[in-house]
Amino acid sequence: MIYGFILINKIFSANTKFEEKELYVYVPTGANYTDVKKILEPYIKNFDNFEMVASKRNYPENVKSGRFLLKKDMNNIDLVRAMRSNVPVKLAFNNQERLENFAGRVGLEIEADSLSLMKAFKDPAFLEANGFNEQNVFAMFIPNTYEIYWNTSAEKFRDKMIKEYHNFWTPERIEKAKKQGLTPVQATILASIVHKESVKKDERPRIAGVYLNRLRLEMPLQADPTVIYALKLRDNNFDQVIKRVFYNDLIMKSPYNTYVNIGLPPGPIAMPDITALDAVLNPEKNDYIYFCASVDRFGYHEFASTLAEHNVNAKKYSDWIASQGVTR
Repeated sequence: MIYGFILINKIFSANTKFEEKELYVYVPTGANYTDVKKILEPYIKNFDNFEMVASKRNYPENVKSGRFLLKKDMNNIDLVRAMRSNVPVKLAFNNQERLENFAGRVGLEIEADSLSLMKAFKDPAFLEANGFNEQNVFAMFIPNTYEIYWNTSAEKFRDKMIKEYHNFWTPERIEKAKKQGLTPVQATILASIVHKESVKKDERPRIAGVYLNRLRLEMPLQADPTVIYALKLRDNNFDQVIKRVFYNDLIMKSPYNTYVNIGLPPGPIAMPDITALDAVLNPEKNDYIYFCASVDRFGYHEFASTLAEHNVNAKKYSDWIASQGVTR
């Protein structure tokens, strides 16, 4: 009777030694039971009792990698159950400026590191099979919140993303892009410019309409965000803040400089959010060819159909920004 009480106590008594209500532990791919013991040791009060239950439940022979949730005052049966239940990560991403930043962001959330992710994203066989290249593969990633297992490999993460890409690009969306003379990748590239041009979501369809007008007229897009991207790419410094571009910037040789090149740049200059993508697929029909930042409605722009109108708006903005002492 006493032995039975002792046994029950060993099995069902709380056996954690952390004060938090809950915490996650991470078991790397390929780990064995010896590795798991080292991981769990800081959090378990009586490891002998845990091992007794783990052994009875065949856990040492069936270790799983992944992310596992431990709760304060769990008993040994609960702990073993917890170590068998891989809890996915809720991975949210948007507003990433380039593929390298995105890989770094994802690499903080799952087991695969940024280098292995970049290698998977740029795998030549994958790119060819899916109609991408190294410059435009960034268009594959649709900003959203996804459930991903922490121990997902770089290749499996990439494959999930291409599946989500195809789920987003329904026949209806593909047809809308086609009506604008764009492929899904081209629509994403243009959406990245629209995204960078304005944070005002209600204005984005109008900006998209202007750029589509320019594309149809075979005029350069003359989008300052593409020049800023080209400057950051040239300097290999995407942390710098550039609020103003100058004439020498506008004549810089770069495939991303839409002042000297007609058409779209070779790849997205950012990860456009869904509203920017929708703006390109559902643009405002207008006859505007020009726009510049407004000094009367901050965050918005002034639009013009003629160069003369635009020059008035542009001078007003130029005078204002000079008065603010903005030099770069």
